[in-house]
Amino acid sequence: MSENNHVSLDEAAGQYMAGLSPEEKEQKQAAILNFVRWFGRERTLNGLTAPEVGNYAERLSLSDPDFDVKLEMVRDCLNYAKKQKLCQINLAVHLKVRKGKPRTKTSGINNAVEVVSLTKEGHAKLTAELAELKEKRPALIADITRAAADKDVRENAPLEAAREAHGMVEGRIREIESILKKATIVDKQQTSVKVHFGDSIVLVDLQSNEETPYMIVSPREVDPSRGKISGVSPVGKACIGRNEGETVTVMAPLGKMKYQIKQIKR
Repeated sequence: MSENNHVSLDEAAGQYMAGLSPEEKEQKQAAILNFVRWFGRERTLNGLTAPEVGNYAERLSLSDPDFDVKLEMVRDCLNYAKKQKLCQINLAVHLKVRKGKPRTKTSGINNAVEVVSLTKEGHAKLTAELAELKEKRPALIADITRAAADKDVRENAPLEAAREAHGMVEGRIREIESILKKATIVDKQQTSVKVHFGDSIVLVDLQSNEETPYMIVSPREVDPSRGKISGVSPVGKACIGRNEGETVTVMAPLGKMKYQIKQIKR
């Protein structure tokens, strides 16, 4: 079990999809890979928490009309991981939307458009990734053409692999284009001293007196290893709009925790 403690999301998803039929793989891979990309390919399966998985389900329900189908596909993958002892807890049970949660409708002209807040760094990173992916298109199409030249397409593994690679790239391109279309870049040069998206802050735990630096970013830019937390996380929500020197209360699984915003950096 100790070896499985370090199984990454990418590895777990690969093992699961390897056991699927070609038809099932084609149906499920986009939903599963989107889940993997959300948290990071190198993130360990045992590193995920129930609240994080639940938050993913909530956000998907607000942005994708087919969220219920896609969540079921991801649940199958997580159930597989638990059965294979790749993770210690069954995360699949937490991949659900709370009852009464309003769902986004796709019809009608008065639909509200989701606004995505990105830091300047995050916007530039996505723009660069989009350009890089578009540069790969000609080579991927050429790979498909070469593989298709083999007349025996029934067991043409290179053709299947080429199509899969092309589909993944095209899916990511559409995803990034959608994000950038809805994105607003937060202004880190604002004169207000209140905490905003894109700010770096230093929090002091009033019980232990321990100082912790964070950067408030959008959910798409979260990177716990670099101290980047979401503005919709418990800590992020508690700090957004508050002033330097203020005390904030964060609701944690173990109870209320109080922090002082010692410093705001821009």
